[in-house]
Amino acid sequence: MSDEDAEPNATRRLPTLDKTPDEADAATPPAADTPSPDTADHDRVRRFWSARRVPAALVALVLLAAAGLLLYDVASVRADRPAMAWRRRLARELATRHLDNPWVLGAAAVALVLGIWLLVLAVTPGLRKVLPMRPAAPDLRAGLDRAAAALVLRDRAMEVAGVQSVRMAVSRRKAKAHCVSHFRELDEVRADLDTSLGEGLRQLGLAHELRLTVDVRRPKKR
Repeated sequence: MSDEDAEPNATRRLPTLDKTPDEADAATPPAADTPSPDTADHDRVRRFWSARRVPAALVALVLLAAAGLLLYDVASVRADRPAMAWRRRLARELATRHLDNPWVLGAAAVALVLGIWLLVLAVTPGLRKVLPMRPAAPDLRAGLDRAAAALVLRDRAMEVAGVQSVRMAVSRRKAKAHCVSHFRELDEVRADLDTSLGEGLRQLGLAHELRLTVDVRRPKKR
């Protein structure tokens, strides 16, 4: 059986692939329920919350150890055994020391600092290394690591003519580029960097726009 006798449908392109881009757009109904990135409400995009496993584990272990030790001592006293020395001393100190004693004030200050620290951990997101991105779907959340964003922007800056080296820093609200240019005028290099990095920031798809700062200098003379 020759190739000419083969069934032509085996190599025929699908009808959907033969459509022109205009016909494909006309045949596909617009998704009215999916907001576009430009019209989405970016103010509602919140930061990612940290699980805070280490502080939670430390607090749980301390409370568990203290509660277990106190319960053991109470049970020991109920069994007609003497209380532990640390509990007798603690009871004696609490009964004899005044509130203006330096040790009492110091312990209260430590407890206050620890309480404020735990409250701050409870009411703040804490995951500062992840930048929230624009939602592509109602039930989809995405984030970009700040180090990865800095690497992408640094690669774009290195493509600008005249740039010798780039040190990129990305924070929650700012993107700073410290560049060294070994030829071309500094103003021209800075203008190209503003254009390239500005376009790079838009392509990252971040929910909150970062403020761009570009610093261009000549290499240091040796």
